[in-house]
Amino acid sequence: MKIKNIEKVSERIKKAVVNNERIILYGDSDLDGISSVVILEEAIKSLGGNIDSAFFPDRENDGYGINLNALNILKNKAPALFITLDLGIGNIKEVEVANKMGFEVLIVDHHEMLVGIPPASIIVDPKQEGDDFPFKGMANVGITFKLCEELLGSSISKSLKNSFLELTALGTIADMVPQIDENQKIIEEGLRSLKNTFRPALRAFLDLLGEGRIFEGSLQKIISALNASESINFQNESYFLLTNSSLLKCKEMAQRLINESQQKQFKVKEITQEVERRIMQKQDASVIFEGDPSWKLTLAGSVASIISQKYEKPAFIFKKMDEESCGSVRNPRNTNSVEAMKTCTDFLLTYGGHANASGFRVKNKDLKKFEDCLNNYFKT
Repeated sequence: MKIKNIEKVSERIKKAVVNNERIILYGDSDLDGISSVVILEEAIKSLGGNIDSAFFPDRENDGYGINLNALNILKNKAPALFITLDLGIGNIKEVEVANKMGFEVLIVDHHEMLVGIPPASIIVDPKQEGDDFPFKGMANVGITFKLCEELLGSSISKSLKNSFLELTALGTIADMVPQIDENQKIIEEGLRSLKNTFRPALRAFLDLLGEGRIFEGSLQKIISALNASESINFQNESYFLLTNSSLLKCKEMAQRLINESQQKQFKVKEITQEVERRIMQKQDASVIFEGDPSWKLTLAGSVASIISQKYEKPAFIFKKMDEESCGSVRNPRNTNSVEAMKTCTDFLLTYGGHANASGFRVKNKDLKKFEDCLNNYFKT
């Protein structure tokens, strides 16, 4: 059984390649989104096609999902096939705008569908209604890998498939989806191939960190480094690293990302200690709900993950801006943060994600109401 619409998206991309249509890839800025963009771009190139642009939103300034600012930058490229990866399912208004500009939008996502369906030409998301694909827990790169297999069919070489599997495994581990079923198979096959990778970026990491230690901590260091890059002007350093063919250049970029990752881990530790200091006075609360103007949004997920695991409570960690706050949520396996936020939509601008890892944006004037709503939900 195949994921709903995966054959339709494959046929549409093949048609675009044959007709030499302009293709734009728009991916999330985490490793799941970046690796999705990289393997789909390489699959399209294997078909003889080209990618006009690969865009990644800056979570710190643009938030999650399709960004209106990005669409305005890209509008001169319309008409074009606009493919979103690891985002888009919650962007009803933005897809409407993209359609009016002359883009044809294809969404490849794995997040929960909330209120309404974006008016995209084709949607691939195992969580959408009417999708009978039995396993709903894949990372986006796992879905994209299946799309690449659909695109290339029997023409995919063993070395190219292994190269895709390596990135698919890393993206799957990074996105913290359950390591079972299809995910377990992807991780096992991808890591087996990783030791002998031909991809210069991954070879650079193995050379820098020690090839023999790949399963003794180096793996997490690679993932942390690739997740450490930030998108600036919709460009992402990890994307440039993973698509670079020069081993020497890759070593320079990889070392820089390793250093950035270490600096970020230090900042995460600082914020985590501050959160712990604050919650000492709030031990009766059902949720941990903390924010600050000085905290970086890109670190919120890591802090929330540590706090949620330690205190076994849902953790809502956010950056407080002038009028709005934007944050990340991590919560124990037996709870669902997306369902919780569905009961608080009166106070939210946007929200979405997975049951155990999600995000939100809220007006500052509604922060207390949102916190009270969450406490009421998780008390029951």
